[in-house]
Amino acid sequence: MNHRDLIRQLLLTSGKSITDATDIKDLERFIEKFRPKSVGKELIRVGGKGDGAYLLPDDLSGISACFSPGVDVSSTFEEELAESYGIDSFMVDFSVDKPPIENKHFHFEKKFLGNKNNEKFIRLEDWVKNNINDNSDLLLQMDIEGAEYEVIIDTPLEIFKKFRIMAIEFHSLDMIFNKNSFKIVEALFEKLSNDFTVAHIHPNNSRPIINKNSINIPELLEFTFLRNDRVELNDEKLQFPHALDEKCAPHRPPRHLPKCWWS
Repeated sequence: MNHRDLIRQLLLTSGKSITDATDIKDLERFIEKFRPKSVGKELIRVGGKGDGAYLLPDDLSGISACFSPGVDVSSTFEEELAESYGIDSFMVDFSVDKPPIENKHFHFEKKFLGNKNNEKFIRLEDWVKNNINDNSDLLLQMDIEGAEYEVIIDTPLEIFKKFRIMAIEFHSLDMIFNKNSFKIVEALFEKLSNDFTVAHIHPNNSRPIINKNSINIPELLEFTFLRNDRVELNDEKLQFPHALDEKCAPHRPPRHLPKCWWS
């Protein structure tokens, strides 16, 4: 079941309409609350150009491992973590047999990340506990084609707190124009905001930006989160696109973060 089917099932089983529009004031409140903040650390680009790279706070020293579900045709992000920072990467993806490159710092399992454990899926909580038995800080890079919603619902806060930095791509975020889907997505972001601050947002230009009632929602948004104990908020005004931002799809037009998300 994909994420849209999951949301639809949740709404239908609760007896709620799937056609009601979200109140514009609720959308504005959501966007304002989860705008990126100046977290007191410069952003660096990890993973080269194009898709699969992310802007992260320059705070990687002391991170022992990266958990990176979703193996693509490129592993430049994990490769740079290994070669430049000595960070191991734990990787899962049932759709491939191995990462695209060999690296002694890569540890791969043929599984999808999900909300259950079986021969095809593994939960984030169990994946972390199976591989990490100390209190060292971790990094999460999650691009799993919409399954991020069920994973975030399923994962206890105590597991998320192990991650100093999280880079998560949220798919079909325009679903928040529906008021019942909005409640679910807002609850997920509220859960993460208990311990994390948004440090950066970047639209993936492979999908459009949807406009309704003067609100612009990119369908695909890459969020970078920094754990609050590492944050030093200041009044620096952020500008978008960031100088290090690159198009995910090089042959498609650029899509910049709409001003309502940062100004």
